[in-house]
Amino acid sequence: MGPMTTLESLYVEPEAPAGPEAWPALRFSDVFKIFRSGGAGEASVETVALRGLELEVARGELVAVLGPSGCGKSTFLNLAAGLDEPSAGDVSAFGASLTRLDEAELAAYRARKTAVIFQSDNLWPGLTAQENVETMLRLAAVKDAGTAATEALAAFGLADRRRHRVAALSGGEQQRVAMAGAAARRADLVLADEPTGELDAANEALVLEALGELRASYGATVVVVSHSPRVADFVDRVIELRDGRVVA
Repeated sequence: MGPMTTLESLYVEPEAPAGPEAWPALRFSDVFKIFRSGGAGEASVETVALRGLELEVARGELVAVLGPSGCGKSTFLNLAAGLDEPSAGDVSAFGASLTRLDEAELAAYRARKTAVIFQSDNLWPGLTAQENVETMLRLAAVKDAGTAATEALAAFGLADRRRHRVAALSGGEQQRVAMAGAAARRADLVLADEPTGELDAANEALVLEALGELRASYGATVVVVSHSPRVADFVDRVIELRDGRVVA
């Protein structure tokens, strides 16, 4: 087995600001992420996905994270969503260090504080649009899920599609159903992973408009991981990653 990399992060816990509103929505402080592979008796292979990543996203921002394949975008999103933990450094959301939360607290963060929208497969295929959003809301313990789902679907232009099952919805409509779910449960942080990657230009424009609506009407902070230049033109700010670091 080859030598293991030992990491010593330079991260120091910052002093707490005067009030919770002063905290950014998302902060990565000297974050490393290393993936190791190799079974018993095999040489260990290390892949460094993030290398001392430093970035902040302010509350209410609409930000795109761009970069080539393998630059660390998906790793960044998984850490921000609380789906994985860093090898070193700290990830915090709204002032809470995700690395210090226990499993129950992380589950509550994922269910109530944040919403992740993937490129596809965000919905339960056997359910209608209405049932999908209602299920999301019940999992997040939102009261009166039926009314909230109906209102959110209408707000995203899907009032006449809410009784249709997933297979009868276009790719763009499916993405907007997922966003309606995020809006209805008032997710503070929406993380979208290539949400327009499988869409044509017309549907991409509709989905980008819906992402803007999450910020404008529901107060969400929205982070979009993408390859699309049209996404870059739409957002407030672009963060470019390369080799696990911010380069622009």
